[in-house]
Amino acid sequence: MPQPDLGLVSSRKQHALELFAGLPRHYDAAGAVLSFGQDPRWRRALVAVVGAEPHQRVLDVATGTGMVARALVRASGCQVVAVDQSRQMLARAREVTDREPSLAGRITFSEAYAERLPFVDGEFDHVTFTYLLRYVDDPGATLRELVRVLKPGGRLASLEFGVPARTLAHGLWRGYTRVGLPALGRLVSHDWYEVGRFLGPSIEGFNTDCPPVLQRRLWEELGLRSVEVRRMSFGAGVVMSGTRDGDPA
Repeated sequence: MPQPDLGLVSSRKQHALELFAGLPRHYDAAGAVLSFGQDPRWRRALVAVVGAEPHQRVLDVATGTGMVARALVRASGCQVVAVDQSRQMLARAREVTDREPSLAGRITFSEAYAERLPFVDGEFDHVTFTYLLRYVDDPGATLRELVRVLKPGGRLASLEFGVPARTLAHGLWRGYTRVGLPALGRLVSHDWYEVGRFLGPSIEGFNTDCPPVLQRRLWEELGLRSVEVRRMSFGAGVVMSGTRDGDPA
């Protein structure tokens, strides 16, 4: 298994690794509860927009506990290579996946950083990533690396948290992420309390620095066409997708 380049561990990335190290066992269930059931819905939308076929290979970056990777296989029977920077998340992903015999041999898990993927140019039919860009130092360079391993004609698709734009929805979102989320997280564990305190300011800061309109521009500048931005749950979840320019290989 290729080892991640330690030179890529910035203070931002190290904080993310430490913050989420204690979460894997309850990550799926707690994420669904704390998002009022919206996180699984957003992930289903991400899988649907990819439209993978049985003979294709998909790279799932920032796979976490493998929820998107498993959903991709269930939906299409494709092959998935799932990577993450967290060994704890990958261990949980393997544990959960092994419980489902129908997935045997269809998902390969590997430790790697999105900024420097251990794959050749154009290796994958499609590439997906989830809640990634807030944790990298250079979103544009990371997107460039994701596009590099994508075949011409393949789909790049992502799920990121967003911030509702409407005044009422934004007020409710801000109140929940600043007060409700930490309080509910405390009921789960101290680790989830710390994540609850972190998420609201982190999401809002990234949305200010790199809003969906800027992300879309980055995608288009990197040669992705037909870029679509789908804001879900009043904008709290954002699914983006685009096709790499060129004819399919």
